[in-house]
Parts: sequence; C-alpha cells; structure tokens
Amino acid sequence: MAHIVTLKTPSREDWLQQLADVVTEPDELLRILALEQHAELAQGADARRLFALRVPRAFIARMKKGDAQDPLLLQVLTRRQEFIDAPGYSTDPLDEQSSVVPGLLHKYKNRALLLVKGGCAVNCRYCFRRHFPYQDNQGNKRNWQAALDYIAAHPELDEIIFSGGDPLMAKDHELAWLIAALENIPHLKRLRIHSRLPVVIPARITDKLCDLLSETRLQVLLVTHINHAQEIDDDLHDAMRKLKRMGVMLLNQSVLLRGVNDNAQTLATLSNALFDAGILPYYLHVLDKVQGAAHFFVSDEEARALVRDLLPRVSGYLVPKLAREIGGEPSKTPLDLQLRQE
Repeated sequence: MAHIVTLKTPSREDWLQQLADVVTEPDELLRILALEQHAELAQGADARRLFALRVPRAFIARMKKGDAQDPLLLQVLTRRQEFIDAPGYSTDPLDEQSSVVPGLLHKYKNRALLLVKGGCAVNCRYCFRRHFPYQDNQGNKRNWQAALDYIAAHPELDEIIFSGGDPLMAKDHELAWLIAALENIPHLKRLRIHSRLPVVIPARITDKLCDLLSETRLQVLLVTHINHAQEIDDDLHDAMRKLKRMGVMLLNQSVLLRGVNDNAQTLATLSNALFDAGILPYYLHVLDKVQGAAHFFVSDEEARALVRDLLPRVSGYLVPKLAREIGGEPSKTPLDLQLRQE
C-alpha cells in the first residue's frame, strides 16, 4: 500500500526558504520515494540535461512513497522518452520566441502576456516553454519598462497577463512596482496572474501579496495550474481563502496528461476538489506539442470522449473548457463546442 511521504518542510510563512529547499537530482527524488530500485524510472536520469529537474520538498511531500505511477511524480520526473524526436513536435510549439519587446507577447488583440520571471518553483516535464530563450527575455526593470511603454502605446489592450516562467517568483516589492506602473495606464482594466506557485508552495500567498492585490484598481484574476486533486492540500485551501477575501477571482487551468489525469473520474474528482478550495475549473488544455513531452499526449478524440464522460459526473459549472492553443491564432481554439451542444 502506498503512503504519502513524510518530509519536514520549512515554516509556511517562509516561501523563499521552501523555494530553495529543492531536489535537483533524479536519483535523490527516487530515493526519497523508495523507488531507487525501479529500473525504468532510473533510466531517465540523463534527461535532466535536456531540461533540469527541480522539485521543492514541499511538493514531494504530497507524493505517495513506493508508487511509481504517482500522478505528481510523473509530472516532474525525468523520463527516457524525452529523448524521442517526435514528428510534429517542436521547441517552439506556440510560435512565441519572437516577442514584440523582450518579455512581452502581444498574442491576442485585447490582452498581452508579460513574462515577469523566467524561473519556476517546479519544472514540469510537459512545459511548452521548456526550450524558451529566457536569457533573451529577462525579468528585470529595464525590460519591464520597455514592456510598459509598449502597453501604454496600445490602447486596444485592456488586460495584462502575468506569465513566465512563473510570475510569482518575483518578490512582493517587485510585483508592487509593476502593478503600480500598470495602474497608471488608463486603458487597462484587468490583471490576470497565471501561476503554479500557489499549489507548489502555498506559503507564496503572503499577507503582503494579498494586500497588494486587494488595493489595486485593476480587477485581479489568479489562474492556478493544478492537474490532479492530490496536489490540493489544507495549505492551498488556506491560501485561496486569503485571496478570495481580498476579492481575487480564482480560476484553474489543467493540462490533459497521459497517465496523470486522462480519466473522467480523475477529472471529476479534480473539479470537485478545486471548487471545494474556492477555485473554478477554467481550461483543460490538450498537450502543446513541445519536443520532449510526446509521452504525455492524449489525442483530440480521446479528450472529447473524456469530457463527454465527465459531463454527467459533475455540475455544468465544474466542466472546464477543452481547448488547444495554436501559434498565431487570435484566441484559444475550443474543442468541446459540439459536446456542449449535444
């Protein structure tokens, strides 16, 4: 029988200490989870050369010891399949690597993505930006100012999306500077933050951050990135309650991943767990075809069948939109319109 790993983690209030307390060697991760004798998993260690392994111990603590199919482990562990040169996959699946100014992607008419920081708390193996040239899009005030000047000159923009990497890798004082500058651009109405940090290290939702988000004139939305109900714990519940009290709208996006959540009941359990935490399921993305992640692929046909099976299991508002992103398109492409009309 599998057991959750017991690890001593730093104080919930010290998110920076938790951020630094990471495992970067596949062998160490397998030892912690009592899987060092699992030959197939051990054979994937060299894939850290393709994309570094990085997992905070606070996240490892939610994995099941002795379970080679643990859904959290599968998202972060290096695998030998990452070396496969899969046809139809690329290092830039969304055609993002030519930004309008460093760190700013004006992908859609009314909204632009600001890549606030290039790093993440955890490196997810399916990340569509695992090959992104962050060295050319560094998150610093010089690049931020160039982005702000562009935003101010484009009145069609009414929403800015903080992305990355992970934007909440920025410290609170950096976010305060950025948000204050955005507030001074009159045509902006909304700020959307896409982040995995609140689930990986819930302590990142500090009182100072909550105050900052509650005081801005901009409408604030936080989009968490949670793929499996096992990622959700009491600390996440507490962090989300703090944000809701400050008027932040909470949404979630997931990626449909082979072996992790490609099951209708698993998705139903996730939707219910999200809603219990005050988060509304928003998007279920099919995999972006980035080189190194083909082993996670679930076909469109299978994805539609999963959503069809999900529909009778949960209330309608708990069914996320099934979608894919196509580079150069003016919006995400919905894949479940036909399902919703039936």
